[in-house]
Amino acid sequence: MNLNLRPAEECMFDAVSLGEVMLRLDPGEGRIRTARQFRAWEGGGEYNVVRGLRRCFGMRTAVLTAFADNEVGKLMEDFILQGGVDTRFIKWMKTDGMGRTCRNGLNFTERGFGIRGAIGCSDRANTAISKATPEDFDFDYIFGKCGVRWLHTGGIYAALSEQSCETVIAAIKTAKKYGTIVSYDLNYRPSMWSAIGGIEKAQQVNKEIAQYVDVMIGNEEDFTACLGFAIEGNDENLKSLNIEGYKKMINNAAQTYPNFKVVATTLRTVKTATVNDWSALCWADGEIYKANDYQGLEIMDRVGGGDSFASGLVYGLMATGDPEKAVNYGAAHGALAMTTPGDTTMASKSEVEAIMGGAGARVKR
Repeated sequence: MNLNLRPAEECMFDAVSLGEVMLRLDPGEGRIRTARQFRAWEGGGEYNVVRGLRRCFGMRTAVLTAFADNEVGKLMEDFILQGGVDTRFIKWMKTDGMGRTCRNGLNFTERGFGIRGAIGCSDRANTAISKATPEDFDFDYIFGKCGVRWLHTGGIYAALSEQSCETVIAAIKTAKKYGTIVSYDLNYRPSMWSAIGGIEKAQQVNKEIAQYVDVMIGNEEDFTACLGFAIEGNDENLKSLNIEGYKKMINNAAQTYPNFKVVATTLRTVKTATVNDWSALCWADGEIYKANDYQGLEIMDRVGGGDSFASGLVYGLMATGDPEKAVNYGAAHGALAMTTPGDTTMASKSEVEAIMGGAGARVKR
């Protein structure tokens, strides 16, 4: 397939993301409610994708976000720098020392185990990026003068505030003006949309955004809640997956939005918090491709698995132009990312390609 990507030599960056980056505080094997110490990480649905593209796949990436200009913001910047993602477009916002004017988001995440599911508890109201306007980022400079081949953003950022809805639409429109490919992960979070209008607002915003998207990503709940495409006859208890129903859903999405060049969805059967079946589907050029199945995948930390799927998919599309290879890059990368702690990937491209080729878990010496 031909995505009409801008030539690499014309662009400073292969990919940038627009979204919130939070400080993740992880109690390890324990629980948030009883923890006495936390391990600090960075994470965010949109950022995780470009970090994966940089650290695992070696691409040139940057993040468009905003931080309150304080010590926590500087810590977040340091995490991003350690991940190799360019920070030049971060907007630093003045704060009053108490978080009344703006603040940095926190995300407490426990991994879950067995019958106890993972839990996320975020503290992200009034954050700097939720207040950012299009004027805080010179989108014409970023996408025009600097040059960007791919923009990734998503529904988590769009749900932060009424302002973020407007900013993400402005960014996508400008990116399209300069020939940048746009991917969008619907990433529906009902608790976030509830404050600004609920599912009705989610559909209003996401249906407008969808008109400008080239590569649309999401799971069943995302496509249903955000765009109104439901799967008929799917097992409510998640004991099995109605693969034909998924195929029909993404076909319907592609027909409704002819601008979609690729539609992708992850497939997950949750057996326990630490054992899932995992795969993915990808629609492109009227065909649907299914990734390898990862049956009984043992999970250390499932948070960020979908983001790592997205980064593998984007890499595969950019590097090969082959949707079947791309969906397999995504599924393998997502699977590997869930075997390590934190939101972000610790995998290498060679490991991803070995898993795609059927490599096992024997000790490597």
